[in-house]
Amino acid sequence: MRIRGAVLERIGDPAPYAESGPLAVDELDLGEPGAGELLVRIEAAGLCHSDLSVVDGNRVRPVPMLLGHEAAGRVERVGPGGSDIAVGQRIAMTFLPRCGDCAGCATDGRTPCVPGSAANNAGELLGGGRRLSRGGDAVHHHLGVSGFATHAVVDRRSVVPVDDDVPPEVAAVLGCAVLTGGGALLNSARPGAGDRIMVVGLGGVGMAAVLVAASLRKELGSAVIAVDTLPEKLSLATELGADQTYTPAQVAERGILADVVVEAAGNVRAFETAVSATGPGGTTVTVGLPNPEARASISPLGLVAQGRSIVGSYLGSAVPGRDIPEYLRMWREGRLPVERLVSSRIRLDDINGAMDELAAGHGLRQVIVFD
Repeated sequence: MRIRGAVLERIGDPAPYAESGPLAVDELDLGEPGAGELLVRIEAAGLCHSDLSVVDGNRVRPVPMLLGHEAAGRVERVGPGGSDIAVGQRIAMTFLPRCGDCAGCATDGRTPCVPGSAANNAGELLGGGRRLSRGGDAVHHHLGVSGFATHAVVDRRSVVPVDDDVPPEVAAVLGCAVLTGGGALLNSARPGAGDRIMVVGLGGVGMAAVLVAASLRKELGSAVIAVDTLPEKLSLATELGADQTYTPAQVAERGILADVVVEAAGNVRAFETAVSATGPGGTTVTVGLPNPEARASISPLGLVAQGRSIVGSYLGSAVPGRDIPEYLRMWREGRLPVERLVSSRIRLDDINGAMDELAAGHGLRQVIVFD
């Protein structure tokens, strides 16, 4: 079938992207879903720094590639052999499919799926190969989703069904921002009673961590601290439940410490701020994805002498089929206002300018909404 999507043609084009135009909104051919796969009509797709990191070259992927890894839609067709998901079902897509059988999947989310990661790196679906082409030439999938398009073929293991009461924008943001930011706390840090929780970097993922941290306040009696360089982000964090807000400079000057610190900015300075702000016996959880060549400076003695830990958390160490229903339960209870993460709704044709907004740090989640 013919679809319309945003294809990354080149990596490393200079900003502003509205002028250099690395993404071309074009018509493509989408093949039929294979066994264990689904054809999905996309309803909403969020823009994340993981998309920008491919555009700017921090995360090198094969091109041409149809970008987008945080999306939601409705199933229009199932592949041969059927599926436990029916046509018409709304689904949230996740960017790391889990095969359920490998050594990575046996860690209950702590480490990535081995074949899922290999498929993502190759620009293929988990079941193998590509379903996208243009003019007879293959187009790569982005993290098994390629959600910046009117339709997608995805592996069943890349999706989680959600009920009809869940708006598409909420379902989309659950699949990356909330899984990653929330999982950094619930799966990786696991804060205890009275722990002070700090989040460094208040993009979509960081603000999702703030939301989840605030939802734990009544249960744990935790204070929530938000850190960013932008005043508007700090103001919004207060609205979303942060008890205290600081710039990184203020954290350093005042010696602010926390028991659990989530780093969600994906740059060296933010990581060093997070480690320095982790108190004795505390845990730093890093979910940001900096350039592979980036290097940070920390004191090993400080880790040993003060019993501090640093933990990496990819996709919030999530098991999506387990975690997304839990976040939806919190959302229905009014404890997790995920819709507050959506800062603007845009058209697919606005994609290059939206990447400029993302690079400038404006807003939280720009969401492409499809009719």
